Amino acid sequence: MSDQPRCPVVHFDHHSADHAKNHVANYRKLREETPVSWTDAHGGFWVLADYKAVFEASRDDEIFSSARHDEYGGPGLSVTIPKAPTAFHIPIELDPPDFRPYRKAVNKVTAPAAVENLDGVIKHYVTGFIDTIIEKGNADLAIVAAVPAAVTIDWLGLDPSEYKNYVDAMHTLVSAAPGTPEYVHAAEVAVPWVSRTVRDHIAYRRENPGTDATTHFINVDVDDRTMTDDEIYSILELVISGGVGTTASLVTQSLVWLYENPDQRQRLIDDPSMVDIAVEEFLRVFSPTQALARTILQDTDFQGCPVRSGDRALLSWASANRDAEQFESPDEVDITRWPNRHVAFGLGIHRCAGSHLGKAMAREMIRQVLARMGDYVVDMDRLVTYPDQGTNAGFHSIPVTFTPGERLLGDTPLFADHYTKIGA
Repeated sequence: MSDQPRCPVVHFDHHSADHAKNHVANYRKLREETPVSWTDAHGGFWVLADYKAVFEASRDDEIFSSARHDEYGGPGLSVTIPKAPTAFHIPIELDPPDFRPYRKAVNKVTAPAAVENLDGVIKHYVTGFIDTIIEKGNADLAIVAAVPAAVTIDWLGLDPSEYKNYVDAMHTLVSAAPGTPEYVHAAEVAVPWVSRTVRDHIAYRRENPGTDATTHFINVDVDDRTMTDDEIYSILELVISGGVGTTASLVTQSLVWLYENPDQRQRLIDDPSMVDIAVEEFLRVFSPTQALARTILQDTDFQGCPVRSGDRALLSWASANRDAEQFESPDEVDITRWPNRHVAFGLGIHRCAGSHLGKAMAREMIRQVLARMGDYVVDMDRLVTYPDQGTNAGFHSIPVTFTPGERLLGDTPLFADHYTKIGA
């Protein structure tokens, strides 16, 4: 097996400028011609583009490992290509059986019933951020992307008024091109700030328990013991990195599409109950996490290709979600499509634990934008997309005009003043 050439070989780089402009077409070409293929980009990796390959690989943790293997592809986050310079992330970078007790601990605060308890927090931040622009009649609609960051930071018991710092640290690492000034600043300045702040918060919560998720992780049992500060930090950084980026990616893409399709926008305005199913379709078509990686641990034949131990593989959820073998008219956005077996949240044991929270935020954000500023007009010539759409797709800036409206929070502050300034 080790002497067999990797084949077929394609020219593919999900971090390239070409891919950022043509990612839907690029993945379509791979699905139709080479659903499993090898590229030499970033040290070389396999690209899994169709639903069948992604489904099989994501459920085979013995061959397609999520764990860190620094001897393959160098050190860094195992589930991105190239590996990002972040802390070890629990539980996404663990394989069974180590994975299970940590995921159980996470599930306790991300299950549907737990997320329902956050409905008031979500509504507060959606209402409050829209209040900051509603009276002006013109704004950057990407402001709603601040909601997931503020909700996530608040939920962890950190100061939500500092949400921009977390966005800069975690979201920039996957939305900016590696090596750019923005990426370097995130890696060398913003990420260390997050590390200091969150670690100080964990230490503070050990002495001063609260009702937040951080306190939960301090107290929860994992294999009949409590977790170390390093383990808790690992979980919190993962929660932050997911919370500040993916929902923003989904909603910004959805709002631009709704502007481009005014008849569908009007349907959701007239019947807000349709938003629930529409969000599932937006997840399928605008997969916020485009793809994640695995490390192959065995020489074997996979879908007719000779994969080797140590090879890296990119599993494209976005491409699988447009597979014509699985979805009728896959490039058509049908806001009534049901059932909708999309894989936007992944598959297998590593399916995103934050999916219920993400969908709850997306639904509230879309409903309020449509209810309060539903006639928004996007300046399409001034849209700013993420320069790198290899991991997340979306828009940094969405300039809009709309009929001004009224603030709803009145004198209620957007950010409470009771958050402890650790180290201040």
